[in-house]
Amino acid sequence: MLGKLLFRYLRTYRWLLVGVLVFQFASALATLYLPRLNADIIDNGVAQGDTAYIWGHGAWMLLIALGQIIASITATFFAARAAMAMGRDIRRDVFERVSGFSEREVSRFGAGTLITRNTNDVQQIQMLAMMAATMLVTAPLLAIGGVIMAVQQDPGLSWIIAVSVPLLLIVAIAIISRMVPLFRQYQTKLDAVNRVMREQLTGVRVVRAFVRERIEEARFRLANTDIMILGRKVGSLFVVLFPLAMLVLNVTVVGVIWFGGIEVDAGNVQIGTLFAFMQYVGQILMGVLMAAFMTIMIPRAAVSADRVGEVLASDEALERPTHPISDFSAPGTVEFDGVSFQYPGAESPVLDAISFTASPGQTLAVVGSTGAGKTTLVSLIPRLFDTTEGTVRVGGVNVREADLDAMWKQIGYVPQRAFLFTGTIATNLRFGREEATDEELWAALEIAQAKDFVEEMGGLDARIAQGGANVSGGQRQRLSIARAIVAAPDVLVFDDSFSALDVATDARLRRALWDKLPHVTKIVVAQRVSSITDADRIIVLEDGRVVGDGTHEQLVAQNDTYREIVESQLGVDA
Repeated sequence: MLGKLLFRYLRTYRWLLVGVLVFQFASALATLYLPRLNADIIDNGVAQGDTAYIWGHGAWMLLIALGQIIASITATFFAARAAMAMGRDIRRDVFERVSGFSEREVSRFGAGTLITRNTNDVQQIQMLAMMAATMLVTAPLLAIGGVIMAVQQDPGLSWIIAVSVPLLLIVAIAIISRMVPLFRQYQTKLDAVNRVMREQLTGVRVVRAFVRERIEEARFRLANTDIMILGRKVGSLFVVLFPLAMLVLNVTVVGVIWFGGIEVDAGNVQIGTLFAFMQYVGQILMGVLMAAFMTIMIPRAAVSADRVGEVLASDEALERPTHPISDFSAPGTVEFDGVSFQYPGAESPVLDAISFTASPGQTLAVVGSTGAGKTTLVSLIPRLFDTTEGTVRVGGVNVREADLDAMWKQIGYVPQRAFLFTGTIATNLRFGREEATDEELWAALEIAQAKDFVEEMGGLDARIAQGGANVSGGQRQRLSIARAIVAAPDVLVFDDSFSALDVATDARLRRALWDKLPHVTKIVVAQRVSSITDADRIIVLEDGRVVGDGTHEQLVAQNDTYREIVESQLGVDA
């Protein structure tokens, strides 16, 4: 998966990578040539006392060193551009993929792990791409080229290289092989930390209300300690690897000096040649170390690539139609025809054989006890889920065959839990229709009974904190309702969206909706009967089945389930 992911995204930046390879190649060649030039200066210039030779070759050596620096910097610049752009592209694709998930996929992965995969995991892949681009040419050239140059300088000492390089490889492979499972566990532990942290931040009011701070602190401490212990194991392997590598390097240098000194004393090798051989040995081992360091990053990046690839390759529960229909013959019509829905793995369906039709301009209410399937039913209208059996039609078109963007523009959905985005009131209201004028925003706020408190906050440019934390629950609901109205849909779906409003505000809001938007179909899920008594039609759900269908007066007179709900809230005479 790692190679596939890198090839898929880096091929867009192949010319940058070509530049990286060219400049890295030039840098490596310059690095290999410098020790030989240095040996010539020592053996032919310093030993002979030839000042002109020293100055001439010294200047040439400085020019090559300067070229090596420029080539290395340029290659690193190109590598950084390619790697950062690749990371941006992966994050974009993951975000777009997750944005298309239904609630089923989001629940399967979990919000915490999806965030980790799009941040930390992508960063690991990005870092590997950066290191691979900068070391892919340098490491093998330094190692292989260094061996060739060293043998040319002094074949008699080449046995030292034949011993030290395999020894260093054995040490690196032994330690790296132990890191692979640890890296996989580390990413899982990181998911756990993010999940606990996210739950505590999201549910901070619940935590404080039940005085669970200490228990939640203990949960986080446990997750934090787990990742610390695992990180310590990974760190200990790093601690072992580099000292062992430096030990091999230093012992090799000592061996070169010891045995090379004997050859110099015997007159078989010149001092400059011995220094060059030592530098080549250092370059060889450095090349091996660079390769080892890159190899260390591969297991963690491979784990991250598997996790990111799992998101990108996941099949969406909501399959987009091959030939989507964007022409809706009956705008404002919502029809359920024998609809059943069952969650994967559930023993029984949540909805069973639901059939009804909501006509344009009609107000249709859905009531029932907790767990009756009301939220699931209205979630099928904008196709947040797909039906198990039966057909849902919006505007006369089967939602499975409709162009999703075109269909969603016809539906204004106000969820059970109102959510606002960081920004201003205006940016939140224009979320569904960016071209809406200020006059249209104020008109929607007036219908949603939110105009007064918005004026008190400072108008449309008033700031909204993350999640709408700086406004009350009732204010969030009214702003969410206004946002749906601004989108100018043919169908408005309210999933228990008046629950945080007082009775008087609820009544004024409903009256404004009915009076100002008579042409819009309104589907209302409500727990409070007073919110739906004036609905054109009321559907009563019980255990996922329709057990009542009619007006308020008809159901009170004929339906026991609805009468029980009314009596429990409004009294017997309601």
